Amino acid sequence: MKRHLAFVGLCSLVVLAAASRAADEIFDFETLRFRAKLLAAKPYVSRPTTVPSALQKLSYDDYRLITFDEEKTRWRRENVPFQLQFSHLGFVHRNAVQLFELNSRTATPIKFSRDLFKYGGLKVGAGLTDTLGFAGFRVLGRLDRPWDELVSFLGASYFRSLCMKTVYGLSARGLAVDPAEPTGEEFPVFEEFWIERPAPEAKQFVIYALMDSASLAGAYRFTVAPGAETIMQVKAVVYCRKNPKVLGLAPLTSMFWHGENSPTNYGDFRPEVHDSDGLLIHNGASEWLWRPLTNPRAARVSAFMDENPHGFGLLQRDRRFESYEDLEAQYHVRTNAWVEPVGNWGRGSVRLAELSAPDETNDNIVAFWVPERLPPAGEPIEFEYRLHWFLDQIHPPAGFVVSTRSGQSKTHEPELRRFVVDFDGSYLRQQKLDPSIEAEVAVGAGATLAYQTVQKNPYNGTWRIGFGFKPDGSGRPVELRCFLKKSQHVLTETWTYLWSP
Repeated sequence: MKRHLAFVGLCSLVVLAAASRAADEIFDFETLRFRAKLLAAKPYVSRPTTVPSALQKLSYDDYRLITFDEEKTRWRRENVPFQLQFSHLGFVHRNAVQLFELNSRTATPIKFSRDLFKYGGLKVGAGLTDTLGFAGFRVLGRLDRPWDELVSFLGASYFRSLCMKTVYGLSARGLAVDPAEPTGEEFPVFEEFWIERPAPEAKQFVIYALMDSASLAGAYRFTVAPGAETIMQVKAVVYCRKNPKVLGLAPLTSMFWHGENSPTNYGDFRPEVHDSDGLLIHNGASEWLWRPLTNPRAARVSAFMDENPHGFGLLQRDRRFESYEDLEAQYHVRTNAWVEPVGNWGRGSVRLAELSAPDETNDNIVAFWVPERLPPAGEPIEFEYRLHWFLDQIHPPAGFVVSTRSGQSKTHEPELRRFVVDFDGSYLRQQKLDPSIEAEVAVGAGATLAYQTVQKNPYNGTWRIGFGFKPDGSGRPVELRCFLKKSQHVLTETWTYLWSP
């Protein structure tokens, strides 16, 4: 038996070596997929850090002194529509990734060099060899200007992208493993990247990535088409060494500190501070759901059960500068991100994890898809989706929520919690005050509905649902839902909210 196991182990090493040589000679997604499968078949071994201690000890301000030398931008002097720049290791960026340029399915290592960076007088010491690797990279191309940044991969499996007329806001990730679980979250890492050298007439670029972590290994391909709306076609195959408790596909990560629905603005001069203000879901039953984001006192997770969802995303719906009053952060033009599944994803749930954030520097919002069942460990989990980065809104065909406000009256029934939800949409704007337009309001366990009203706003054409409820004193969170209807016709998306005492 031992000889048999030794023989299998030897065969695995031979196959792995052969796969590595093949990757050097001819590279494609199937090659990468096979490598991920072999990697997951072995016990996980974390890669030792190659980052010299001097770089690890850099402060935030010191790290910012290190900048990429734009004169060394890859493909800068070649007649191609995209260019590459690299991110230096140091500070919190201690996972070195190895990069390869892919040309006609042949992979060539992109080696680290001090000459690629400017150090601003910083003394970084020795140990910066050509095998050091990078913290990440970014791709440049035409958006609003000829060489705008289009996409950045930096840290674990995080990446983010821009479209025209936007600034960076929320991020995406390759996978989420046990997010918001009491046992702690695992962060898979993209260890290696292969970036296809673009053709002169290319309208899109392709990036491959190899993922590894204690629980799994995976192969990814990103096909990115930038523009007024930047669209990433993401294809992935993941092999689990052991199935995690929660495996989150297509995760989006954002920040919500305070907004119009918050009980306080923490003394901040800005009315609202957030990268996204809501989760939008277009479920498999073709219902549209809108969940405003919150900054809770304690972590909480909401699950929206579904089958074959049409899409979900984290959006910044409020585009008025006056809502933020921030000339530097420009929250009013932060990107939106929408996940559009390719093919049937089966049964599962869109989950929203909201964590408590003390300030705007913490990403405290995660939205992702959780399959109802995973195959046995070692078998492939294959999924594909289009990830849309955009400024203009995705709106359901009917009306949509434009604001959520909550509070209590100091003088009239102060024991009631009151909500005011405003809906907009072309059809609603055309409707005069009509008693046949009604509110459908549902208050879950933990409270009793006290009243509900419907009003047409004569100043801006929107429609308002107002309602109040009385908590039962149990202290449990209360699920709330409302929408507008006319007879049997639903006129708006469904507003849904989790109120915590």
